[in-house]
Amino acid sequence: MVSSNGAKSRRISTGVAGFDEVLHGGLIPCRTYLLTGPPGGGKTTLGWHYLTAGVAAGERALFVTFGEPERELRVNAVQSGFKTEGVHFCDLSPSSELFEKIQSYDIFSAAEVELEPTTRSIIEAVERVKPERVFIDSMTALRYLAKDGPDFRRQTLSFLRYLLNNGSCVMLTSEASLEAPDDDLRFLSDGVIELDPSSAWRTLKVTKMRGTDYEEGCHTLRLTDRGAVVYPRLVPRQHGKDYAPQLLPWGLEGLDALTMGGLERGTITLITGPSGIGKTTVGMQFVKEAARRGERSAAYTFDEPRSTLLQRCEAVGTRVGEMIDRGMLSVVGIEALQFSPDEFANMVRRDVEEYGTRIVMIDSISGYKLSLRGDDLTERLHAVCRYLQNVGVTVILVNEVLNVTDFRITEVGLSYLADNVVFLRYIEKRMGSRAEIGRVAGVLKKRLSDFERTIRMFELTPEGIVVGDPIADFNGLFGSLAALTPA
Repeated sequence: MVSSNGAKSRRISTGVAGFDEVLHGGLIPCRTYLLTGPPGGGKTTLGWHYLTAGVAAGERALFVTFGEPERELRVNAVQSGFKTEGVHFCDLSPSSELFEKIQSYDIFSAAEVELEPTTRSIIEAVERVKPERVFIDSMTALRYLAKDGPDFRRQTLSFLRYLLNNGSCVMLTSEASLEAPDDDLRFLSDGVIELDPSSAWRTLKVTKMRGTDYEEGCHTLRLTDRGAVVYPRLVPRQHGKDYAPQLLPWGLEGLDALTMGGLERGTITLITGPSGIGKTTVGMQFVKEAARRGERSAAYTFDEPRSTLLQRCEAVGTRVGEMIDRGMLSVVGIEALQFSPDEFANMVRRDVEEYGTRIVMIDSISGYKLSLRGDDLTERLHAVCRYLQNVGVTVILVNEVLNVTDFRITEVGLSYLADNVVFLRYIEKRMGSRAEIGRVAGVLKKRLSDFERTIRMFELTPEGIVVGDPIADFNGLFGSLAALTPA
């Protein structure tokens, strides 16, 4: 977060969902804001949000266009769900007669001849509309009407001062390039917002805001058929809530014994083990008990379709459908490559803040990692989990280890994040001349209290999870495939 004097002046909305949160409340009136980025970044869409939000608030709005004609802009805006009535236009887009007109220039350049009528048209529009909000798309066109760089800066400064003196808040766009950088516009503007459509996810980044705080970093920008949505990057320290310490049971005697009563509210528990051993089932047992207490849970599944998870839970006696019908559980199937990390974090926030969710399960870490597309797993998962902790939500992280025979907690270096670590492991059971594969469970870590240091057998049955008594005659758990020999 970047701070200045933290001005508390009146704010006006950008009209873009999530963007006002990035700006800590919106824009400061009677200032200039630059939207910069390559074509296709969403600048015009954000401009429509800005103008129509003003109209909805009873303000007068003026769209100054140098590129697309008014008719095309209005048609495209209506198709994206904007109500364009009340937005006035100063249409300075090139007409079909411009080419013939340019052919007649001999002594003066086209830029010199066009500058005066352009300026006059803008002044007339401002005097006629008296706008509180002005959107200029784009200032790059005005650059080409100036004789040189210093002349452009003088004209731009004079133009912006004219608009501000008339009580307007100005948003302008620029398409910077190596041949025509927009450093001068950045310097003259009170705020600079960079749009980037070239990364894995479209992003919006605020790099300058005079007189106000804002959220640093890149935030996901999604362009939809209903306009733009910004998903702010999650900052855990900005969220907090008082909650009473409480031990939450699993509702299963063996698991409660292993954890000496259950898991503390607001902690992060890592359930780790190889594929197919029952990690999700064990996590859903905790969710099942939460529903019995009347607490709502949310399970996000990255590794399998929602329907598959529901079917598997029903097969071991966890009546997920009933919990969903009662409003005690939300099961969300996440296509890892469909959502950015910011979108997922905002999805979790909405579930917690709007629906009162108290338990969150993420299944699994490896599936979540796919959604990052090269972004930092530790940083992103840390932010989500710390946010949930800060507001008193208990977190279950399901982690799959790839090696079945060697004992590992996690292969992605996230054990530091966990307050509790519950491990599940396959073992070899030797019963005379016969060998079978069995399952065991144990606890390796419990940060806030003691835990049972034994190993217990467990099974998945149609009636649910069955956890046995502590077992003896157990060899080599932390080496290769462990063996259980009969007493």
